[in-house]
Amino acid sequence: MPALRACAAATDCRLVVTQPDRPAGRGHRLQPTPVKRAALDLGIATFEPLRLREAVDALRACAADIFALASYGKIVPQTVLDLPRLGALNVHPSLLPLYRGATPLQAQLRDGVRRGGVTIMLMDAGLDTGDIVLQSPSPIGPDETYGELHDRFAALGARMLGEVLALAASGPLPRTPQASFGIKAERIDATATRPLDKAALELDWNWSAQRIVDHVRSLAPSPGARAELAGERVKLVRATISSTAHRSAPPGTLLGASGAGAAVACGDGAVLIERLVPPNRGETDGAAFARAKAVAP
Repeated sequence: MPALRACAAATDCRLVVTQPDRPAGRGHRLQPTPVKRAALDLGIATFEPLRLREAVDALRACAADIFALASYGKIVPQTVLDLPRLGALNVHPSLLPLYRGATPLQAQLRDGVRRGGVTIMLMDAGLDTGDIVLQSPSPIGPDETYGELHDRFAALGARMLGEVLALAASGPLPRTPQASFGIKAERIDATATRPLDKAALELDWNWSAQRIVDHVRSLAPSPGARAELAGERVKLVRATISSTAHRSAPPGTLLGASGAGAAVACGDGAVLIERLVPPNRGETDGAAFARAKAVAP
């Protein structure tokens, strides 16, 4: 919603296109998206098509100078991109051309990236390949989770979008082709991201402690990394590298409670699982889980 509020503050925002209402809660009652709720609060009309092509007539009727997209989650057809006079802007949470695609934040955290940022680009027919209008680097903290980074970069992207919309009102937008950054195609392809599936959530205790920690934080608080631990399928919410020496044990062995965490053997030592969700139970701290399993430290 920060990007929508930035648009509303900087422009005459006439229409918000968002996902359709979805069933939610125990009663499975239809609920509007957070974007729709924000638009209604701002007094802006909304349209919720199943397919974006269904919105072409409504978007054409707006006679918009510019479109702005943020986390829409669907491919935008060329028929839509061709409508606005000044083009369609996209707020992308990576330093393009690296980490194109659907899950750039999760992928950067998973890969242990320490320097990320947000890019505002003019969209073209490719997947995040358009010319760059504005880019702002920002460090990524070693303990930052997906949820924390998402909110921080959303706020940064909204500020940047407001700046770009102000530029658009005063003249032609600056455009820098992504090819001019000189990054090799092999590296760009290696960082391309895809939507998360079940396999992407799985954690392997044979990994190094650092890789496990980065995997957990890349999926926290939701949907959560998944692993077998002490005979149960658990969702892992927070993990750190263990600073205490532990007896040698096969990776995945629950070694016992250590402070507020559960010590688990991994490929190069041990990690502390500080927060996790056991099956059919609420979130708990790792030490409580280890004690419940009656594992001696």
